[in-house]
Amino acid sequence: MPDSTILDSVAALRELFPEPGVDTPQIRKQRARLDEHARAFIAHSPFLVLGTVGDVSPKGDHPGFVRVIDDATLLIPDRTGNNRIDSFRNLVADPRAAAIFLVPGVDETLRVNGRAEITIDAALLAPSALFGKTPKAGILLRVEEVYLQCAKALVRAKLWQRDAWSDASAMTPPKKMLADQVGSTDGGAAYEASIERAMLAEGRKPS
Repeated sequence: MPDSTILDSVAALRELFPEPGVDTPQIRKQRARLDEHARAFIAHSPFLVLGTVGDVSPKGDHPGFVRVIDDATLLIPDRTGNNRIDSFRNLVADPRAAAIFLVPGVDETLRVNGRAEITIDAALLAPSALFGKTPKAGILLRVEEVYLQCAKALVRAKLWQRDAWSDASAMTPPKKMLADQVGSTDGGAAYEASIERAMLAEGRKPS
């Protein structure tokens, strides 16, 4: 028998969540191109979450590491990683992509939806070089929708309020989690060393 507690159509969803009118702020704020406000937000953002079909991946670097090529194109440089290339593989199969940009201390986020492709154009990637190293590849995100996401989620989470953070010392350290998962007996030392090597390879000082 069908499960009546599962919503499996847009019509069923709209019965529960009425569609906002075309003249409401949540619809009017949506743009098809990057305006000056979106450009400024991206210029101040050191972190984004990139969504592809089948994967979400964090991307981070200095504020403004994502470059605005024009009002419909962003370049997300690829930094040293683990060579899983999950996002790249997904984009080769399906170009749909979305990004949420965060700026520390700001509760709103910037949401960009569109289609993406992978570039190895050396001239295009050269301005994204750090410490004399040009990225081997980058993601060109072709903007189709961009809008400021409501602050409710970050306000509820109190993301930037240190006194509201949970006590991370009560959880298993991530390096120990990974050591257990891969069957290592070094307590995560190899993992920490790999992070340090990656940072040094990019010309950065490990934190």
